[in-house]
Amino acid sequence: MTVINRELSLEQREELLRTLKARFEKNMIRHEGLEWTNVQAKLEANPEKLWSLNEMEGTGGEPDVVGHDEETGEYIFNDCSAESPKGRRSVCFDRAALDARKNHKPENSAMDLAAEIGIDLLTEEQYRELQKLGKFDLKTSSWVQTPTNIRKLGGALFCDRRYDTVFVYHNGADSYYAARGFRGSLRV
Repeated sequence: MTVINRELSLEQREELLRTLKARFEKNMIRHEGLEWTNVQAKLEANPEKLWSLNEMEGTGGEPDVVGHDEETGEYIFNDCSAESPKGRRSVCFDRAALDARKNHKPENSAMDLAAEIGIDLLTEEQYRELQKLGKFDLKTSSWVQTPTNIRKLGGALFCDRRYDTVFVYHNGADSYYAARGFRGSLRV
């Protein structure tokens, strides 16, 4: 098994922080009332979270702060790319679905890839909240966390935005499409 180095070099850290700061300042509507200096201090105190954010960025997620949990003090980052992150598409829902495919298996599953990156798939509720901050997935779709009873029957849920409306759909968990990926969330 390959051991993954989950630490960024000083240069990688500085570059990521510059990217995140620029995105934060450009999209203040996503996090009104929050200050970058507080977010940066939290990030610098959690290098493993910086690694996950770098992976989100590297797969096309364009992570940005979308909230602050007053109880825990955590900042909430979501993928805010206009379309489902390009580096996380063409995946089925989870490992069980991937293992069940006999032919034309995708390279990975959404749940496995999210675990590798250290993020969670958005819930349907989180997806709908994200859509209040902009218009996302106008051409793509994103797997979302699926209730156990649906998954036990072989299904999984995904969402997109069409006709200025957010839709939630179902599909076989083993299905995968070039235009379907997943959006992640990370608490720091």
